[in-house]
Amino acid sequence: MSRPVPQPVKLADDITRQLGQLADHLSQLPAPQAAQVVARVLAPEAGVLGGVTHLVITASHFAKDAAERGALPAEVWLALGRAVTKLHDISLDLDEHQDLLQDLGARPATTAAATPPAPAPLVARRHR
Repeated sequence: MSRPVPQPVKLADDITRQLGQLADHLSQLPAPQAAQVVARVLAPEAGVLGGVTHLVITASHFAKDAAERGALPAEVWLALGRAVTKLHDISLDLDEHQDLLQDLGARPATTAAATPPAPAPLVARRHR
């Protein structure tokens, strides 16, 4: 007889499935709608990225307690701590673009006769 799956595990599975669905929808949306979705995903307080960061912070606290009891290797706690730091840094980098994404999402859809904006050259930044 198999053990029942706890509700929080089901919730994690449902969220993962829904994130996949959201990514599928995002790839098919016109630019203004895609920008609206991305802006909401990246919203600092109420967005998915902030929620994931909060979840990893909570996981880090759990891992610290478990590592102190010897139930987990300390490396797990340290890895989660690094993940929190990186997620926070990513959130800060993306936060500066939040207004632009919201503005793009609020614009009316362009018509076929409208001239599209000139493409901008892409610049890659390396974080060390």
